[in-house]
Amino acid sequence: MKIKVKEMPYEEVLKLPRLQHKMPMKPQAWLMAIVRLICISTLKKTKFSYTTERMDLIKDQPCLILMNHSSFTDMKLAYGIFYPKKMGIVTSVDAMSGILGKLMRLLGCTPTHKYITDISLIRDIKYMLEENKTSVLMYPEAGYSFDGRATTMPKRLGTLMKHLGVPVVTVITQGAFHRDPLYNMLQIRDVKVSAHVKCIATAEEVKEKTVEELDALLEESFSFDNFAWQRDNKISIDVPYRADGLHRILYKCPHCGAENEMEGKGITLSCHACGKQWTMDEYGQLSANDGETEYPHIPDWYTWQRECVKKELEEGTYRLDTDVDIMIQVNLDGVCNIGSGHLLHTEEGFRLTGAAGKLDYYQPPTFSHTLYADYYWYEIADVIGIGNNEFSYFCFPKEKVSVTKARLATEELFKMKRIRKKVK
Repeated sequence: MKIKVKEMPYEEVLKLPRLQHKMPMKPQAWLMAIVRLICISTLKKTKFSYTTERMDLIKDQPCLILMNHSSFTDMKLAYGIFYPKKMGIVTSVDAMSGILGKLMRLLGCTPTHKYITDISLIRDIKYMLEENKTSVLMYPEAGYSFDGRATTMPKRLGTLMKHLGVPVVTVITQGAFHRDPLYNMLQIRDVKVSAHVKCIATAEEVKEKTVEELDALLEESFSFDNFAWQRDNKISIDVPYRADGLHRILYKCPHCGAENEMEGKGITLSCHACGKQWTMDEYGQLSANDGETEYPHIPDWYTWQRECVKKELEEGTYRLDTDVDIMIQVNLDGVCNIGSGHLLHTEEGFRLTGAAGKLDYYQPPTFSHTLYADYYWYEIADVIGIGNNEFSYFCFPKEKVSVTKARLATEELFKMKRIRKKVK
């Protein structure tokens, strides 16, 4: 999937019309039928199946559907489960750009900015449920999983559930992550995909339970580990490119400590600083070609990197300081490339400068619980996305920089600042 890109001076970008809010449309039955037909091929290729739990308690009530986000396949899976049930779908602003966005509106989609507080979105969700009489599909993680586990989610989603007062359904997939993992450069694997669909709370239970209890139910549903599932169920993915791009997740060498010197290619992950290599087997596990295997399980390596970033933040040594190419989005007519700039990320937050000093954007560390970071964004490059409800800034590092580390630092810094704020 690609996105429309225009070359434009920053001054002209400022003159562009801003995104105008529109109330969500009812999904058009004819378009739903076309989408369902389009989905058939993928559903057949993946031999898709699903199980249900407590779904008999919902019947025909509109509900809030919370689905884990593994790949672009997810929406097709949702249609495989719920069609012909009508669903409004919460979608990112960049995903609704261009002509496709107009069709998505007819499909009942409503745009929002990732990881940014958006009060109008809550009103839109209520409108879909109460006025359009449709269920609402959301991906609470907002971004695709990096390491096969749930992406960090905002706290107290139980508050939203209480506010909406409708049944809550979770959809957790198995195999969707392995079919098209984000790090693997859009190389599709032949993997069987399934899902478990569960009503975690009826409307009456939502009313009875506390916010904390609802949050606990959601956390339990989203406590998956796709690499562990692959290992434990002996799911063989014996393709010769399974480690391609793995350095996007695993950017730091546990042997020598070097960063951004890793390379995943074929079935091998290598450190160009010390020469150590690991082989990724058909079950998604790593083993060192020589010496100790520090982390056979990829999520454990990822967790170690998080702890390293946390230590840097505590010691005051964390710093991302890089030249970037900048694209800006202000409406649904694609993105504008304004040229080069500079991105700085420290304990004080993000600062983006460019356009010969005319652009100077600051984002504090408590702005969001996580970061819009993506691999091979719309087939362009790895990206760091910051911004507000008016401007989205997509920054493409020109140097060897890990967008994964930037996300980890954002998450850990948010937690640290919030704790300090509470102590005060």
